[in-house]
Parts: sequence; C-alpha cells; structure tokens
Amino acid sequence: MRAAILHAVGNDKLDIRDDVTLAPVGPADVRVRIRATGVCHSDLSAMTGVLPQPVPLILGHEGAGEVVEVGEHVTSVKPGDHVVISWRPACQECELCVGGQPFLCMKYVIESFSKGNFRLGDGSTVFGMAGCGTWAEEIVVPWQGAIKIDDDVSWEAAALIGCGITTGVGAALNTAKVRPGSTVAVVGCGGVGLAVIQGARVSGARTILAVDPLESKHELARKVGATHAVTPEQVPEALSELTGGGGFDYAFEVVGKSATIQSTWQLARQGGDVIVVGAGAMDDMVSISAFSLLFEGKNLLSSLYGEADVRHDFPYFAKLHKAGLLDLESMISSRIRLTDLNDAVAALKGGEVLRQIVLMD
Repeated sequence: MRAAILHAVGNDKLDIRDDVTLAPVGPADVRVRIRATGVCHSDLSAMTGVLPQPVPLILGHEGAGEVVEVGEHVTSVKPGDHVVISWRPACQECELCVGGQPFLCMKYVIESFSKGNFRLGDGSTVFGMAGCGTWAEEIVVPWQGAIKIDDDVSWEAAALIGCGITTGVGAALNTAKVRPGSTVAVVGCGGVGLAVIQGARVSGARTILAVDPLESKHELARKVGATHAVTPEQVPEALSELTGGGGFDYAFEVVGKSATIQSTWQLARQGGDVIVVGAGAMDDMVSISAFSLLFEGKNLLSSLYGEADVRHDFPYFAKLHKAGLLDLESMISSRIRLTDLNDAVAALKGGEVLRQIVLMD
C-alpha cells in the first residue's frame, strides 16, 4: 500500500512509496482503510522535532475511515463501520480513565514509541505518528482508537473531528466550560483556533475576539462565530473597546509559544481563565510572576485533546455538525491526494492554509 514516510527528524521531504505493509491484526486491534485525513500543524511539529516521535515515521493523526478487519476480542466495531481515529486512545482501565480523564492516559502513547505497525519491503519497522499514521492507505490501531460514528457524516468532516474539532471545541466546552453571555478571546486562528471560536459560539458567548497576525484569516474567523477580529497590534484598542480594559472572561492560546501564552495571560480579566491549547516545545519556558499568579486570581489551564472522552464527544460533535451548529466545510482549504503531501506540508509552513484534507482513492 501507499504511505508517506519521514525517515529522519528535520527532513523537509516525505518519501511517498507503495511498498508498505501492515503488521498482523492482534486480538484487540482494528484495521481501518483510511478514507480522509487532515494535514495538521502537529504533523509539521513532528517533522521538526517539536513533538518527539520515533523514526522512520508515517505521519498523520487526524483521520477517518472504514473498518476492514477486527481482532477476535473486539466487540465495539465491525467490518464496514465508519470510524474516527483517536490519536490518544484510552485504555479505559487505569486510574486516569476511570477517574474521568481518559485524555491523559499514557498506555498506548508509551507503546507507540516501541511498537511500529508498519513494515517496508525489506521488512524493517516503521512507526505511526501517535500510534496512528493516517498518511497511509490503511492502519492498525487498538480498538479504543477507532470510534464509530454515523455513516452519513462525510469523510472530510469525520477526519476533522479526529483532532482539530475535538481539540478546539472541546477546549471551550469541556475545559473552559464557557458560560452563556461571557466574553472570549482566541489567540491564533488556524484550524484549532477556529474550532475554539465555534465552541465558544455554541456555548453562547456574547463577545468572541479573534486575534491573528494574518488578516486573511479574519473573515473566516467571523464567518464561524467571531464577533470581532484583530491583529496583535490592534489588541489594546479591542481590549478597551470590548471589555472597558478589564479583560475577557476566557482567553485561549492556540499557537503553542511562550510569548503568546504570556500575551494571552494579559487578555484575561482578574479571576478569568487562560486556556493553553497550542502544543509547544519542551524547552520553550513560560514566565509569569508569582505575584500575578496569586493576586490577579487568574486560572491557568491546559486543554489536551479538548479534555475529550472520545466515546461520547466524537459522535456528539458529529451530531452538532449535522445539525448545522459546527461549520466544518468552511475550515477545509483544499482537498488533495496522498501524492500531494509534500506540497501540502510546504503550504502549511507558509501559514496561509487551514486544513488540507487528503482524500484516499
């Protein structure tokens, strides 16, 4: 089968080849034929080493497809089912899972660094990003990583739900629990930032400020729910106009940089919530004074994978989309083929595109 392989961290080009095979399906595994997969900024971060991954690596973690084969112990899905791939499958047995934080479960994350489910023609092992590797025509994942959804959800929408939508909408609904009538600022208007905006809109926020240096992204931010959109240079004026200088109830950072986390901190009101959604580098340290942490009363929160329980949230977000409450079509910049992935990665580096969706033949 075909797949796009990163041979070494730091490489600019992917090796797109057709001699890739899969490891056998284990008793608790599911084999999925990928039908659509997104090109996410986290894939770029894996290429550069910001998000550490083993190599050689098949990238891609935001995908959806059709179940082809299941292991003998699998009862949650069957061949022919439409599924969304979860890049953070939860074992559903550890203290974190049982305690209501399945998005923090590390069982399969740890396994993914030692177990590669792909093979090259010479028999050598290839790993899948986050244990997935959706930039391949087929993948094998634990049954917890293949979540059934309704068949009438488009493959493109289903793929977006696998990462960008769940991460962003979940940050608003699950982590911040945005209240109706509240004020929200979102710093960074890429695919995940737009999903945060949509989550804030669904939650009933009365004011949603989108902040992004690229004015080309402002119109789409407004289309999906932002009431205002500005560049970073325009933030002081917007802060004064929209909040009287007091700050926003919720401020979301969706970039993954210490500098933007600190500027997002300044956007929140006293007692407000600052939610970090962007995935940053391990050596990028954030500096906030101990005085501010105590006396401003702000809450600094992280939102990993939208704090989702994907068993509930994937189908729920699909239902919101079908009801017209989540606009996923507007978030797709282009539809491409697997052979176009090198061009897609280059376009992603340019910063202008949102989500490019790879449609498999």
